[in-house]
Amino acid sequence: MIGRLTGVIAEKSPPQVLIDVQGVGYEVDVPMSTFYNLPGLGEKVALLTHFVVREDAQILFGFLSAEERSAFRQLIKISGVGPKMALSLLSGLSVAELGQAVSRQEVARLVKVPGIGKKTAERLLLELKGKLGADLTSPLSLSNDNQADILQALIALGYSEKEAGLALKALPPEVGVSEGIKLALKSLSR
Repeated sequence: MIGRLTGVIAEKSPPQVLIDVQGVGYEVDVPMSTFYNLPGLGEKVALLTHFVVREDAQILFGFLSAEERSAFRQLIKISGVGPKMALSLLSGLSVAELGQAVSRQEVARLVKVPGIGKKTAERLLLELKGKLGADLTSPLSLSNDNQADILQALIALGYSEKEAGLALKALPPEVGVSEGIKLALKSLSR
């Protein structure tokens, strides 16, 4: 599983970017909200990723924030919503706007996104109700790479992003990765 890429932007062609990570180029599909906030060509970037393996393709999706990736993961769990539709939704609405539309059950807001019809919008609102909560509408702020690595390790061990985020908040800000994982696991086991 590829959880994060840190490298240099080699190419930009919406909605895809090519990230050069020490000589290996990764093609990453990103929502337009992430695309517009990327640095210029030749500049360093770190993207949180979601790796999709299908029978006919292996696709890497990238996000600048943990909240965007979390929303993406919630969306693709819904029957009939694939990664491309989830990317389209996150390109048309910010995570906060999506959360607001879900809490207010605003079908009209979702229908404005290209590729989303009325029936799909209604199903999305029904399935996301109660799931697009505080963990998606209030972003988890990671102050350094160590915290991002600790978060990824906890998620890889099977903890939800919400649980991992709560454990991360209890850690000292400048803790090392291995020590941070140990302390986080201790706090999660209580």
